[in-house]
Amino acid sequence: MIQNVAVFTRTNPGFVALGQRLGKEKLFGYIDKFGFGKKTGIDLNGEATGIIFNLDRVGEVELATTAFGQGVSVTPIQQITAVSAAINGGTLYKPYIVKSITEPETNVSIVENKKQEVREVISKQTSQKVAMALESVVTNGTGRNAFIDGYRVGGKTGTAQKVKDGAYMSGNYILSFIGFLPADNPKVVVYVAIDNPKGVVQYGGTVAAPIAKAILEDCITALNIEKSDGASEKNYQFWEKKYVTIPNVVNQKLSDVKGSLQGFEVQYTGSGDYILFQSPSAGERVLEGSRIRILLGDK
Repeated sequence: MIQNVAVFTRTNPGFVALGQRLGKEKLFGYIDKFGFGKKTGIDLNGEATGIIFNLDRVGEVELATTAFGQGVSVTPIQQITAVSAAINGGTLYKPYIVKSITEPETNVSIVENKKQEVREVISKQTSQKVAMALESVVTNGTGRNAFIDGYRVGGKTGTAQKVKDGAYMSGNYILSFIGFLPADNPKVVVYVAIDNPKGVVQYGGTVAAPIAKAILEDCITALNIEKSDGASEKNYQFWEKKYVTIPNVVNQKLSDVKGSLQGFEVQYTGSGDYILFQSPSAGERVLEGSRIRILLGDK
C-alpha cells in the first residue's frame, strides 16, 4: 500500500519555512538518506518505491509541499524504517519479516536474517532530540490517546488526504499513528493506518492512536517491558480521566481512611471496623473512578 503522507495541521506553515531554510538539495538529501523513494529490500515480493519528486523538477511549490508531506507518497515499511532510524540513535537498518527458518528435524537454521546496517542518517544527539519531541506529542499533543501510564511512549499522528486521478479527494483520508516505546530506549515501533474511516472525526490521533496503544500494551506484556523511570505525566484535558495512585489503607480503621478512598468505586466485603485487604494493591496506578475491593474485619 502506498499512501500520501500530507498532514493537514496548523504546523504546515512552520514546515514550509523549514523546507525553505534547508533548501531543496539538503531536504531531498535527507529524504533519500531515510530511504524514501526506493525499495527497502524487505523479504517480500512486490515492494513499491513510493513517489518522490525528481530534484530537477522541484521548484518553490514542490519544495513547500514536500516539506509538510503533500505531493509525495511513501509505503508503511518505509515509514517504519525511517522513524526507527530517527529514534534509535540515527542508524538506518534493512528491515525483514522472517528472522530465521529452521529445519524441524535437525534444528539447523536454513535462513537467518541478521541486523544489517545501511547508513548513519543523523547524529545520536539529534536522534535523542527527535525522540524527546515525539514523546511530547503523546504527553502534551495530538497523540495523547496513545499514552500508557508508567511508560515513555513517543509517536506522531497523520491525516493524509487521498489522491485519485491526479486530484485530492474530498473527505477521503488515511488516518494514521506511528508509536514507539520506551522513548529513551525504543524496543517496539507500531504503525497503524486506517483507510477512509466512516462516522468519525478525521484525525489520526482520534482514530489510529487508540488502536496503536492497544497493540503497544500487548507488546509490553509479550516482551515483558518494564515501566520506565521518570516517565512523563500526561497533560490531561478537562474531559479525560486521570491516572491516580492507589493509597495504602490495609490495617487501618475504615473511618480514618474513607476520605482517601473518595474518587474510587469501593466494593466492601465482610464486616468490621478495620481493612484487612485491598485490591489493587497500594501504589498501583489506575484510572480515577476505578473499583477498589476492600475486605473488612476486626483486629
